[in-house]
Amino acid sequence: MKALVTGGAGLIGWHLVKKLLDQNYEVVSVDNLITGSEENIKPFLSLKNFTFMKADVAKTAFLREISRLGDFDEIYHLACPTGVPNLQILGEEMLLTCSRGTMNVLELAKRMDAKVLFTSSSEVYGDPEISPQSEEYSGNVDPVGARSTYEEGKRFAETLCVLYQKKYNLPIKIVRLFNTYGPTKSKDTRVISQFVRQALVGEPITIYGSGRQTRTFCYVDEAVDGLILIMKKGGNGEVYNLGSDKEITISDIARIILKITKSKSKIEFKPQPFPDHQRRKADITKIKKLGWRQKISLEEGLRRLIH
Repeated sequence: MKALVTGGAGLIGWHLVKKLLDQNYEVVSVDNLITGSEENIKPFLSLKNFTFMKADVAKTAFLREISRLGDFDEIYHLACPTGVPNLQILGEEMLLTCSRGTMNVLELAKRMDAKVLFTSSSEVYGDPEISPQSEEYSGNVDPVGARSTYEEGKRFAETLCVLYQKKYNLPIKIVRLFNTYGPTKSKDTRVISQFVRQALVGEPITIYGSGRQTRTFCYVDEAVDGLILIMKKGGNGEVYNLGSDKEITISDIARIILKITKSKSKIEFKPQPFPDHQRRKADITKIKKLGWRQKISLEEGLRRLIH
């Protein structure tokens, strides 16, 4: 089997690449390294069944360049800048990757009759008015709000995927990832990575807003297992939530990290620079029917990351 992983040098991407290589796949990883890091995939560069291409999936040249590497059986489309601090800094890149980039990936899949898995986000639910959020919930999103570059980008990309699945009968699955965390050598702006870094170097742990806002967190290895499972067993054109259903406040996350690291850092509250969603909790009934289970507790996952 031969797989293409876009965004293959990011947090989830390189863990997915590693898992596929362990399963004897031939893997091509594509990343423009805006938020990913070549350090993540450095251990794979000497492998015969691994190829890395520095490229932007949103560029016109991408289709020509990637086609030179032959056909693919599976395409995992993970490419997109992430992180709240990047919502404006990399807003154009987010929108272009979700629109032109996703279109390029889908055109590639159509030419090769490849299976596609698109990684969307729980951000498509916006600031949810119901909890937990199931795949049927259409969300509460502000199309011109501060978070819209990422939220609306992902929503548009989902629409493209559904169009190609229905119009061209392409085998496409959509995964809405909830908060994922784990080790990475890229500059990760996700909340847990920031808290861990601050705790380890003795800086104040910065919480924006009240700290009462909630999230659910899934360790990256289990998220990767879920992606591969959905690629294999998920229904064509179906949407799946992937993440934890165990809700926790941001303040409690900070306290657990301080406890594990035995850090002397203090918690520092600051005004929220962007509007924040107050609750986020995945309804994972659908993916559980495929056989996925979360086995790594938050505390165990944090210990692995901190180590």
